[in-house]
Amino acid sequence: MPLFPHRRAVLRRPPLMRAADAVATAVTTYAVPLLVLTTTGSTALTGIAFLLEWLPRLAAFTIGGPLVDRYRADRVFRAATTGRGLLLAAAALTLLALPAGGTTATGTVMAVGALSGLLAQTSFVAVETLGAQASRAAGAHAHRVQSVQISIDQGALLIGPLLGGLLLLAGPSTLLAVVAVLSVSAALLTESLPGPAVAGSEPDRQSVVASLRTGWHTVRAIPALGWLVTGLIASNLAVAVAQVSAPITVLHTYGASSLAVGAVWSAAGVVALGAVAASRRLIDHHGLWPVGAAAAATACLACLATALAPGLSSYALTIAVLMAGEGALTVVLRTLRARLIPAAVFGGTLSVTIVLIVIPMPVAGALVAALPAGRLPALLLICSAAQGLAMALAFRGLWRHRASYAAPHTPAEQTAGTEPAPAALAAADAS
Repeated sequence: MPLFPHRRAVLRRPPLMRAADAVATAVTTYAVPLLVLTTTGSTALTGIAFLLEWLPRLAAFTIGGPLVDRYRADRVFRAATTGRGLLLAAAALTLLALPAGGTTATGTVMAVGALSGLLAQTSFVAVETLGAQASRAAGAHAHRVQSVQISIDQGALLIGPLLGGLLLLAGPSTLLAVVAVLSVSAALLTESLPGPAVAGSEPDRQSVVASLRTGWHTVRAIPALGWLVTGLIASNLAVAVAQVSAPITVLHTYGASSLAVGAVWSAAGVVALGAVAASRRLIDHHGLWPVGAAAAATACLACLATALAPGLSSYALTIAVLMAGEGALTVVLRTLRARLIPAAVFGGTLSVTIVLIVIPMPVAGALVAALPAGRLPALLLICSAAQGLAMALAFRGLWRHRASYAAPHTPAEQTAGTEPAPAALAAADAS
């Protein structure tokens, strides 16, 4: 079953499932460090909260792919979102019984951030596997399917910070209860899919360790995939530093409110959503590599400008341009990833690639926790320079190995000429 079966797919359950899960993840990722900052006033604890959110996610990525290969993506997604909903509901009730702003309440919030992050990324691996299946079905129009999926994710990034800021005004328990409802809704919207289309069909499925070993060998054996991962690592480090330092910068450096933090990222989400939509047609006309290189250059320059922003208005503008570049770049890189990873080992290889590109997230949290607020612009400046160098090398490598990710043809296209198969067009036109 394709993820986006026809033109009105936005009204069907799979996109709604992904949207509910993505909004829940965006709200908690944004709100937990901000909640720690507003209740404790400690920038060090804010960085530690971000670090604790991302460390368990590495473990989730490690096991998520093999679990998907073994048990099917829809089952893994349903179990992860249900577990997160129950966890957040229990945490909401716990916070009601604890004194506000106390050490125990802060510890509870940080623990919930860590555990919910683990479950969120397990569900992400599952839904990405479903998305890769839809991309392969779309053939040469895979970037259109990725545009739809990333539009959902960017929409969540748009809604999440603003919703998180508003819910924090109502209290931590209310925030956690709403996210619990979103998680359970995602589980209820999950459709059961045929086993062979989603999970490994071999009788002797690999163990977790063997699956990860196979994924690592796959990354090493495909040079273009290795360069893609290299670019994503540098890009994620720069964006993660910008993200985790944003509450500190907006509240302490510019003297604005916590709601302004959400407004900055929500405005950036609007711009990024437009960039994702525009990237679809740009790729149609110019191809993946030129659009990806232009998006990478835009993101690198915007990150550099963010580090040098003198005021809140210029900071908000550079963050918006940064996220626009990242949005278009994500369409390109996810399309390449779906093409480069063989379907038979997709889950394990996806886990390996995600672990590698997510490592910068906890690193960013540790760096922000270790540095005083006044040194954060210098840190972002260094990360943006590293991002520019790594992206230049990565896109040079992708150009040299461009034959390995040339647009594939679906069986119908091969027999009927240049017209894509109806199912592929339906998936691609969902945006």
